Amino acid sequence: QATPARWQSNGIQHVSIDCEQGTKTTRQTLEVLTVGASPESSPTIVLLHEGLGCVSLWRDFPKQLNEETGFGVLVYSRCGYGSSSSINMPRPLDYMTQEASTSLPALMDAFGLSKVILLGHSDGASIAGIYAGSFVDARVRGLILMAPHFFTETMGLESIKDALYAYKTGDLRKRLEKYHNNVDMAFLGWSSAWLEPDFCEWNICDSIDHWRVPVLAIQGLDDQYGTLEQIRVIQERCPAPVEVTLLDDCQHNPHLQQTDKTLASIKGFISTLAAMEGFSVGGNP
Repeated sequence: QATPARWQSNGIQHVSIDCEQGTKTTRQTLEVLTVGASPESSPTIVLLHEGLGCVSLWRDFPKQLNEETGFGVLVYSRCGYGSSSSINMPRPLDYMTQEASTSLPALMDAFGLSKVILLGHSDGASIAGIYAGSFVDARVRGLILMAPHFFTETMGLESIKDALYAYKTGDLRKRLEKYHNNVDMAFLGWSSAWLEPDFCEWNICDSIDHWRVPVLAIQGLDDQYGTLEQIRVIQERCPAPVEVTLLDDCQHNPHLQQTDKTLASIKGFISTLAAMEGFSVGGNP
């Protein structure tokens, strides 16, 4: 359930949604940024942030996406991040599945979205993939997955340990706290879940088998959190069309480290998708 929300062409607001999980309903307040055309006049790109992200940490990317495609862009901070509602700690190990089944669809309902492209980064890509593989939703017309995770890898877990060390001993905590109301909730909620011993068994590859919309996967060749095996599993298991963009000199943040190439790849994918679906793509030529 969701209280109808009003689209703003370029503004941050806080939107309350009711999330149903089993017999329990909880009210969440989410920090939301909407950019560009409203859902009544354009398809909408929904951005799902990484495990340490929030609205502000996308930086200029939402505006750039809107300028390149002409589509509306909706960005939100999940609970426990940015200025959205807090969470109970520790995060459950299935927190990405819970997000895909509660907050994401409720927020799409609140804004009355009708034609959607889910664009997820890291944890956000996993959430997008879970949603597309778990629910039959005709609103979702495509998936764009940057640095996705479908299973744990030793090198990725070691990088999370390195990040935790930097958070505790370096300036990472100070750099992040300007973006999150509760920086410990944001960082430790993420790192504690991934470093929980039982999380080593986490695997959402089955969701790929049920994707029915075109997919663009983008991966930096120097990504410290995941190998190309995360991309290969998409190519091997996805029954829908798959495009892959691999980026040199790029780690875990293609939209920040190789912005122009990432935007070009996304615009090309969306142009092909728009031709298939019969909607137009605006933006810069």
